Amino acid sequence: MVENVHWFVGIDWATQSHRVCLLNAEGGRLGEREFAHGGADLVELRDWLLEKTKAAPAQIAVAIEMPHGPVVEMLLECGFLVFAINPKQLDRFRDRFTVAGAKDDSRDALVLGDSLRTDPKAFRQLALDDPAVIRLREWSRLLDELQQERTRLSNRLRQQLWRYYPQAAELTDDVADDWFLSLWQKVPTPAAAAKASEKTIARILKEHRIRRVDAATVLQTLRKTALFVAPGTTEAACVHIRSLVARMRLVNQQIKQADAALDGLCDSLAAQGEENSSGQSYEQRDVAILRSWPGIGRIVLATLLTEAAQPLRARDYHALRALAGAAPVTRQSGKQRFVIRRFACNKRLQTAVHHWSRVAVQHDSAARHRYDALRQRGHGRARALRGVGDRLLSALCAALKNRTLYDANHRSAQAVSSQ
Repeated sequence: MVENVHWFVGIDWATQSHRVCLLNAEGGRLGEREFAHGGADLVELRDWLLEKTKAAPAQIAVAIEMPHGPVVEMLLECGFLVFAINPKQLDRFRDRFTVAGAKDDSRDALVLGDSLRTDPKAFRQLALDDPAVIRLREWSRLLDELQQERTRLSNRLRQQLWRYYPQAAELTDDVADDWFLSLWQKVPTPAAAAKASEKTIARILKEHRIRRVDAATVLQTLRKTALFVAPGTTEAACVHIRSLVARMRLVNQQIKQADAALDGLCDSLAAQGEENSSGQSYEQRDVAILRSWPGIGRIVLATLLTEAAQPLRARDYHALRALAGAAPVTRQSGKQRFVIRRFACNKRLQTAVHHWSRVAVQHDSAARHRYDALRQRGHGRARALRGVGDRLLSALCAALKNRTLYDANHRSAQAVSSQ
């Protein structure tokens, strides 16, 4: 990994400035400087490293905690070898230099550079992602934020309805739906519901293509005996809800835009040509293979492609299962031995694999068989789904290596239900 490297750099990054320490192959400190966070200053950092080492960028290895950001992107773009490390691991390496717990930016930069020199296996080499993957990652994370915001607004709307109009919330489990927002704007109070016509309600339902409930049922529900509230309570709640409705409509619109963007970017990735080491184009694309698996929909697909881009590209099952939280953690000392779930993982990827497993159990016989076997052993639902997810990741890596679509009768798919 760092066989041809003769220079090692540790960067303790920060918001305003970055501390940089340069070491040679023997661990001697050749220089140390602080660079502000700015375009000209990062160019100065690059020039300083090249001037001090008189070497090509490919012969300089850089260690940093942050695996992404402008510093990492600039160094990778210029051809430097960049490696990232978990902050918890860095904290352990720091004990080599001081047992008193002392910590400062200069020492952290030295620890990063020297640890990369002596223990490169503890570091993860970084690479520039495809521009489409970068955009896909941003849209995926934005969609997650929008969905969380939608849930928060829904809870607040439901709380306001509880104050004066609880029967309205009985109409749907999702009060953030556009049809319910339109309905509330037309009949915001029990008094308005008493005067509303069935034709008006039917028009709203038809406009939003709602068939699970008819206008008569809606009016019957809204006209239930109203709560007795203090004067001014209904008006105050309506003021609050109007503000919520405006924001919820915007969030709903942005969620639709994010969904469309995810589909478009995944389609563009599927259309791109990918070449192997011998220069031959693969017949199948990773996106097409992922889409063929039961349980992988729009959100799970985007999360796998973005949050696990490097393990998927390397077909590294062990890195993938650890990153997704599917790999258990064993703690053994003397006669005591404990196996616990992994908490140090990518939470978004962990959630995606959980939902992938949950849906796969419903639609795939091999995953269902594996799930039932784990439940019969006494495992809980969450533990059984993690076991299914672990087997799915293993079979997926095999399919990616073989460049084959999902086949329920193939042995790699049947491995999900084995053991």
